[in-house]
Amino acid sequence: MTDSQQIIELTDRLGAHNYAPLPVVISRAEGVWVWNPEGRKFMDMLSAYSALNQGHRHPRIVQAMKDQADRVTLTSRAFHNDQLGEFYRDLLDICRMEMALPMNTGAEAVETAVKAARKWGYTVKKVRPNKAKIIVCRNNFHGRTTTIVSFSSDEQYRRGFGPYTPGFQIIPFNDTDALAAAIDEDTVAFLVEPIQGEAGVLVPDEGYLAAVRRLCSANNVLLMVDEIQTGLGRTGRMFAFQHDGITPDVIIIGKALSGGMLPVSAVVSSAEVLGVFKPGDHGSTFGGSPLACAVARAALAVIRDERLCERAEELGAHFRRRVSRINSPLVADVRGRGLLNAVQLRPDSPKTARQCCEELLAKGMLCKETHRDVIRFAPPLIISSEDLDWAIDRIEQVLT
Repeated sequence: MTDSQQIIELTDRLGAHNYAPLPVVISRAEGVWVWNPEGRKFMDMLSAYSALNQGHRHPRIVQAMKDQADRVTLTSRAFHNDQLGEFYRDLLDICRMEMALPMNTGAEAVETAVKAARKWGYTVKKVRPNKAKIIVCRNNFHGRTTTIVSFSSDEQYRRGFGPYTPGFQIIPFNDTDALAAAIDEDTVAFLVEPIQGEAGVLVPDEGYLAAVRRLCSANNVLLMVDEIQTGLGRTGRMFAFQHDGITPDVIIIGKALSGGMLPVSAVVSSAEVLGVFKPGDHGSTFGGSPLACAVARAALAVIRDERLCERAEELGAHFRRRVSRINSPLVADVRGRGLLNAVQLRPDSPKTARQCCEELLAKGMLCKETHRDVIRFAPPLIISSEDLDWAIDRIEQVLT
């Protein structure tokens, strides 16, 4: 089957409708470009929600995957494999942490962090049995599991999925006074995105995370930073929390950890926190597989060797400068950090963000709305300045 419309119709007929994709089929990809079955070329300005920081099918990561697939792909954690220790060493060297726990998806990593924080609370901090509380932020997005939607403030994510998991308190994002007021004797952790991506690329005030770090330290509360979308170079640093010069207690990593090759995620922390897990407490058949570890090691090496953090910093500043100068009656705000950026439309805009994305699709560019009024732009970090300008030209055409 090679016709895009036939593929879309088959997919819609047989699959659950839990996504609303743009009407485009991708059958081939390389770097920042993708092609549909008819051979039309599009620029990818979404990067699978930042899972493709290294670009589509980066040859170094592809080769690592092929080489490992020729040896062994899966052992389960019932046995040791020869890649896991090397992956731990490479990852912890980047994170400057003591211990890692690998999983598959980002949501699994968040669930792992929640379990770690609770058990740490009971065994180390000595909070009351079954009273551990984790504070989260309004408009958060940490995944879609039953536990995670229980602490979402988005009604669509929650509707129809109750009863909800207790033990979470929601406070406003970017509000240290609210955090200080919420912390009590049973608080074990504060879980936060350094930039709220799904909420519309909301960047907190400078120094917010530093103030959060001080509050958590003063109250013996774990600071858990969800870097699944913002991490691994996306915002111009290896991790977005580094913009505030802090060190969290727990880092949650996913998406670009595999360069878009397969699901790989991890929780990294101190031995005090992750050391609470004993055999049988937690696990994953595919987590830490030799294939996942080999691919992730190559993905991390590409970020380091190709200086993708520095590229994101430089090109992101260029993107915001140019887009901010667009004279458009539709635009209320342009914001972001590194190559994670958003255009906020005015409340009275005659076009929705979805309509703008559809017009950009017609011009050969792929991006995605978040909510009704925000267009999100997150190209692979390997994008050239010439290709980025090509994209900005088309953004200007649609917005004006």
